[in-house]
Amino acid sequence: MLQIGDTMPAFNVQDEKGEEWTEKKLVGHKTVIYFYPKDSTPGCTSEACNIRDNYHAFLAQGYTVLGVSKDSLASHIRFKEKYNLPFPLLSDPTTEMMQAFGAWGEKKRFSTGAGKTTMGTLRKTFIFDETGVLVRIIEKVDTKNHAAQVL
Repeated sequence: MLQIGDTMPAFNVQDEKGEEWTEKKLVGHKTVIYFYPKDSTPGCTSEACNIRDNYHAFLAQGYTVLGVSKDSLASHIRFKEKYNLPFPLLSDPTTEMMQAFGAWGEKKRFSTGAGKTTMGTLRKTFIFDETGVLVRIIEKVDTKNHAAQVL
């Protein structure tokens, strides 16, 4: 589990364009990495669109913003195009990146009424400084106002 002061974990994933992203690529940039469960679902769409609508503020403060889910590159392309998202969406189908960040774990599902426990993506946001050191974690994400939580 990542803690404030830790360095960014190693990862190697692709964005919707097939471009490779690693932790080394982000050194020298303040970075916001947000993990979300699934493209085009209501909460994930609200979160992505809120970041999109405030993207200029992220850029003004020097942030690189990355969204991460286990969805396929094709799913990311559709999601990004449909909602005109200006930031990269990283695909982590193996969940290795999510596990390294502590964004993969047990979730309770209440839709069945039984409170069944399953493994899945935990909605979390990690903010790193230019040297790759973790400066903040947001674990209780407000999907409609996430940009304000970060900025």
